[in-house]
Amino acid sequence: MNATVSAPTNSEMDQLKNGLRATWMSGDYGHFATHMEKGAQEFFDRLGVTPGTRLLDVACGAGQLALIAARAGADVTGCDIASNWLEQGRTRAASEGLAVRFEEGDAESLPYSDSQFDVVVSLIGAMFAPRPELVAAELTRVCRPGGRIAMANWTPGGFVGQMFRTISTYIAPKSMPSPVLWGEEPTVRRRLQAGISILECSKRFYRFEYPFPPEDVVEFFRLHYGPMTRAFASLDAASQARLRRELVELWSSRNASQNGATVVDAEYLEVIATRSMAPRTSRTGSRRAEALANRIEEGAEALARFAEGLSDAEWRMPLSHNGGDWRSLGVIVHHVASVYPIEVNLARAIGGGAAVTDVTWEAVAELNAKHAQEHAGAAKAAAIELLRRNSREAAAAVRAFTDVQLDRAEPFSLAFGAPVTAQFVLEDHAVRHSWHHLSRIRKALGR
Repeated sequence: MNATVSAPTNSEMDQLKNGLRATWMSGDYGHFATHMEKGAQEFFDRLGVTPGTRLLDVACGAGQLALIAARAGADVTGCDIASNWLEQGRTRAASEGLAVRFEEGDAESLPYSDSQFDVVVSLIGAMFAPRPELVAAELTRVCRPGGRIAMANWTPGGFVGQMFRTISTYIAPKSMPSPVLWGEEPTVRRRLQAGISILECSKRFYRFEYPFPPEDVVEFFRLHYGPMTRAFASLDAASQARLRRELVELWSSRNASQNGATVVDAEYLEVIATRSMAPRTSRTGSRRAEALANRIEEGAEALARFAEGLSDAEWRMPLSHNGGDWRSLGVIVHHVASVYPIEVNLARAIGGGAAVTDVTWEAVAELNAKHAQEHAGAAKAAAIELLRRNSREAAAAVRAFTDVQLDRAEPFSLAFGAPVTAQFVLEDHAVRHSWHHLSRIRKALGR
């Protein structure tokens, strides 16, 4: 699929935008989306959003994801270009007593300040904006440093990608790249480079499930799904019949139900990006100290984000039955949080010209065992909060290191007495530690 298109003029872009707005305001997306709420819930649950999180739902439609987030206690704002859908979202929120802000807004020019949100999501929405580079920049801009951007985008080879190809000859704008390019990982990685420190992509399936046969599904889409409504309205009777026949054949060929219903799994790309930590000016002016501090915070945030998605059973699960480490995943997260002050103090000692000779691996093992006993019942929310707080404090301490301190080398007992630099101690302990345990946890869970 070719991503190269000629750039439209300002007037052409205005026409394109107006056409897209009219397309999406057609039909009845609020009713259409009721059959997609289960998949939206699954997508949201994997994010591990905690109460009080400032969440922005971009291209929110009638609020299927925004309402789910609000029910979970998040502080939710939803924006979309379709004003009629926003009104549906407001009505539903009011009926449930949910304080969701639904506001008109364009994914290419979001009406929000820099770093305003902790989590920025778009469930099968922002992918349809005509200028993806602007979308990527805006999603990143309004997300706070260390926050997350989450997208679900249909893939070119999945069921919806095939359906779009079927109708594309009837309605697809010619001056914009294909929306399903957002479902190609290399394209996503190219678009989400600036300001992103971690980017994870996973193929997942969204289940379309209807209690009626494919013929009625196509009619349901025609009545309620804007692009399909507009496609049919633009055709004469013969072309409508041909398009209907092609779509029924497609739905029938992928239908997994045998009882008169319709069940089709549609592939999408789940994108989880972490906004880079904001550049700071080190008190010492050391760029290396600043870079080390940022890496500490990024590693801790990666572990914290993964831990937030653990179930209660997983949080209590022993890491390994074979490797001798019987600590639960929760105890290990709490352990990583607890040792940041120790790791920074070791680096401070080396950087100050003092040899470290009294810390042995045996002593480390005893310390870990004592910690595991004392914190066997570590609560998830408290442990994750400690992880974030201690990593921030450790990063702040590291920013005070000078280049001279980072380069100083002294004997270090955990390196068998070899003279190592303070920078090595920070990299091998404070930076590496969170990534090391995150990798072990992922392996234990098969993720």
